[in-house]
Amino acid sequence: MDIMGSAWVFLQIILLDLALGGDNSIIIGMAARGLPEKQQKKVILFGTAGAILARFLLAAVLVWLLAVPYLKTIGGLILVYIGMKLIGHQGKEEIQVESQSTFWGAVQTVVIADVIMSLDNVLAVVAATEGDLFLVIVGMLISVPIIIVGSTVVVKLMERFPWIIWVGSLVIGWAAGGMIATDEFLGLHESYALWTKIGMTALVAAGGWRWKVMTENRRKKNQA
Repeated sequence: MDIMGSAWVFLQIILLDLALGGDNSIIIGMAARGLPEKQQKKVILFGTAGAILARFLLAAVLVWLLAVPYLKTIGGLILVYIGMKLIGHQGKEEIQVESQSTFWGAVQTVVIADVIMSLDNVLAVVAATEGDLFLVIVGMLISVPIIIVGSTVVVKLMERFPWIIWVGSLVIGWAAGGMIATDEFLGLHESYALWTKIGMTALVAAGGWRWKVMTENRRKKNQA
């Protein structure tokens, strides 16, 4: 991969991490809030370390699984849904994590919840890097500061610059198209690769906009 290609991949990863990686500190805070202050700091340290390790393992497993027939296509379609949902909810979703009364219970809750909620982020990074394990590792390293710095900064960025959500979602659509186009079991000709990426990106934009309109109408109806 040339320098421009690598730069484009890293730019995609940063946008994906900004759009999808903001919930982790909320998870840690909610799981640890029932503990004494001293233990809360330890939960943050152990929980963050466990969450980061889990992400690396999850990424490695996903890279390996993408060799399974048609799994790239399935992964691409899941990414399309994730992109639409991100636009539809404008990055705002209610997160419910039970607070724990024991140290290891809180750490376990943090790691399990993070694995579940970071699946979209890891899948998007794997798609953007086209399964290149080295680039996937670099992508995971880029996401680490977002986990450590916390969701507050990311959420404020998204509120101040809503276009981050749209750009991140469109990058997800582009990555989804690339994943589907490179599924050798699907047998698409190379000439369709660009059109597949454009099509999936357009689908995310159209579907996400429609989802957003429906969400806003539902909120207005509930407030009335």
